[in-house]
Amino acid sequence: MELKRTPLYETHVRLGGRIVEFGGFEMPVQYPTGVIKEHMAVREACGLFDVSHMGEVLMEGPDAVKNLNHLLTNDYTEMEDGQARYSPMCNEQGGTVDDLIVYRVSDNHYFIVVNASNREKDVAWIQAHVSGDVKVTDVSDSWGQIALQGPKAEAILSRLTAPENIPEKSYHALWNRDVGGICCIVSRTGYTGSDGFELYVPADQTAALWDLLMETGKDDGLIPCGLGARDTLRLEASMPLYGHELSDTISPLTAGLGYFVKMDKPDFIGKAALEAAGKPLQRRVGLKAVGRGIPREHQAVYAGDKCIGQTTSGTHCPYIGYPAAMAILDREYAQVGTRVEVDVRGRRVEAEVVKMPFYKK
Repeated sequence: MELKRTPLYETHVRLGGRIVEFGGFEMPVQYPTGVIKEHMAVREACGLFDVSHMGEVLMEGPDAVKNLNHLLTNDYTEMEDGQARYSPMCNEQGGTVDDLIVYRVSDNHYFIVVNASNREKDVAWIQAHVSGDVKVTDVSDSWGQIALQGPKAEAILSRLTAPENIPEKSYHALWNRDVGGICCIVSRTGYTGSDGFELYVPADQTAALWDLLMETGKDDGLIPCGLGARDTLRLEASMPLYGHELSDTISPLTAGLGYFVKMDKPDFIGKAALEAAGKPLQRRVGLKAVGRGIPREHQAVYAGDKCIGQTTSGTHCPYIGYPAAMAILDREYAQVGTRVEVDVRGRRVEAEVVKMPFYKK
């Protein structure tokens, strides 16, 4: 399969980004600064990410809300223009097709953001399961997306745009806003656990916006960040990643996302299976390594000689300063304070179940 490139590929090469394959794209995993410095910049100053690999889909028409409520576990009945709402999207067995964010642009007009590796799968799934007066359009190739993340993000952005172009509330966006002479969607969202913005920009203007942001933020410590820091940051913030904490066989209830699953809705794809399954037998938990060693993804977790689950993501988290992992464990071992052991390359490393998120701003 030929790998795709975002509108910022040449920019990453110029900045010395180490390019890897991710979600069907050639993306920077880190820059010469290194993952730890990139991670700490987002916690203490500001970092800039290329997230143009994400997919964007329009859903328009009088039956848009009805279809969103059928496709997704969350409830989209009551939303204001510009509001964003997260949701898992289930299959008939109650597993997860993807997790995504839906923005209400206006009445009967919604903007859906899907994960890069799932773009084609998601669009096909949505188109196969919509009905009535609704139109679904994959507009991913028209857009670039840049994430400006960290405590100094608002100060940097405010030098390039008027105050009324910056959303005050999290999970809200403003359309057609001038940022340094470039027309953008300005969204107060992110995948790092720090404050910040995701800027949706026409593909052919993405590189110009990136350079403008870098120049504007240089005195605030703004640096480019790659996928490595994006992963350590989202793990520290205990945010699920599709293919790890969620999958076609992992339900959103097992993943601890029950808040986003509205079982009181009349119906949605997967509802009957979730009801039939009852209370999940396993649950996503946070693990703090207390022995020497760093838990990684897909490692067995034990209580004595009994295998009670496996890790889904794990690394040393730079800001909180200790190795942490998320895991899906048998329910009786999921209580905070429970001691377990993780099989790290044939060696048992002691860990403790702790409250998530590991980091909260």
